[in-house]
Amino acid sequence: MEDARRTADGALTRVEQVMRIVRERIASRALAAGARVPSIRTMSEQSGVSKSTVVEAYERLVAEGALVARRGSGFFVAGGAGGAVGERGLAGAQPQPRLDREIDPLWLTRQSLETDARALRPGCGWLPASWLPQDAVRRALRAMARDPRAQLTDYATPLGHPALRQHLSWRLAQHGIGAEPGQIALTDSGSQALDLLCRFLLEPGDTVLVDDPCYFNFQAMLRVHGAKVVGVPYTPNGPDLAAFERALVEHRPRLYVTNSAIHNPTGATLAPAVAHRLLKLAEEHRLTIIEDDIFADFETDPAPRLAAFDGLARVIAIGSFSKTMTAAARCGYIAARADWIEPIVDLKLAVAFGNGDLTADLVHRLLVDGTYRRYLEGLRTRLADAMGDTLRRLAAAGLTVWTRPQAGMLLWARLPDGLDAAQVAREALADGVVLAPGNVFSATRSAGEYLRFNASQCNRPKVYETLQRAMERAAAPSAWERVD
Repeated sequence: MEDARRTADGALTRVEQVMRIVRERIASRALAAGARVPSIRTMSEQSGVSKSTVVEAYERLVAEGALVARRGSGFFVAGGAGGAVGERGLAGAQPQPRLDREIDPLWLTRQSLETDARALRPGCGWLPASWLPQDAVRRALRAMARDPRAQLTDYATPLGHPALRQHLSWRLAQHGIGAEPGQIALTDSGSQALDLLCRFLLEPGDTVLVDDPCYFNFQAMLRVHGAKVVGVPYTPNGPDLAAFERALVEHRPRLYVTNSAIHNPTGATLAPAVAHRLLKLAEEHRLTIIEDDIFADFETDPAPRLAAFDGLARVIAIGSFSKTMTAAARCGYIAARADWIEPIVDLKLAVAFGNGDLTADLVHRLLVDGTYRRYLEGLRTRLADAMGDTLRRLAAAGLTVWTRPQAGMLLWARLPDGLDAAQVAREALADGVVLAPGNVFSATRSAGEYLRFNASQCNRPKVYETLQRAMERAAAPSAWERVD
């Protein structure tokens, strides 16, 4: 284990050092295609590492195609392109952001995930990795590896990890949502939960209402399923009820998809009076509501839940732990009326053959040992501090915040002087800063002057320096305008 562990200063591990030696010999033609590499004992003596370290290095080189293993004979340089795998192996060069890509609902996802690791991401929708409970995740993984009861190799049951569903039932009850464990189906993410519900509830051509603005992936997912997406203006207290009712009458939608606890992208919170009227309208027009509660654990004082007022009659609650625990171990859930769970699970089995029991076990362990609760207490304080700092800095830069969020990390802010957020975002991207332009979130593309900010990702001076330069460049007249 020691030989494979990266040093604290980021230097190569011993395994990686051996891999580099072999790669350099291949690149310099000291080892030609088909040549036998030094034996495990010889390489161990030459490089001053253990034999087990050499074995692991050679096996990794086999996995990436640089070497081939021949039983009883040893390891040999692969022929063809496989023998010329570079220092970075199969990972290749980091993709560079495409500045000319059309800004659509998936633009922000691609830019946030594809840009160089050194890029700043004040427009992304997740916490910095250093803010997440990485040490707790490592401890839980070690505990799972030692636990003979842990299910490490078999499929999960159709509904998913029973102990986690039992705990989720208790957690939902804390928000006033009554869901027995049998009314909860685990999924591999919140996105998969929404995908399954779209498969279950929609036919191509059905109309779905979303908030305007809304989480951009709602739009992308709904369009994948052939739905007609209609945006309803959102206010600091929830959807505009008059516009919502008009949309119900005019479009006869099948679904409404929303966040109510902490709204994405605005950070707003649903008001109780709006929630009650919204549910009354849903009942009158036979509307089903999907309530995405992915940001629930950021709250200090819980906001109203449509699913709590409704009792899961017309509202389906979905959520996950990607935003607060780890995005690397995907685990989500669906809580719905009892008679809908079986067909939803049948769909899950048809398209995914269940969900990952390893990740469900990991999430459960972190939830029940007290680590997650203590981590959240510190995280909420840290987020509140970051939010205050970001609000001050944005005001100093001339932006106007749409509403001050009660919790969480998201802010919705309007640019000064009618600036085009898409152009500002492109200018910032050229300097290695990913911003989130408003029309990514708007079904009607009526948010062209807005940007979404993530307070947890805004704590570097470069964010505001780049934002200022991007606004200045976006405001400057084009070459054509100057000629005129």
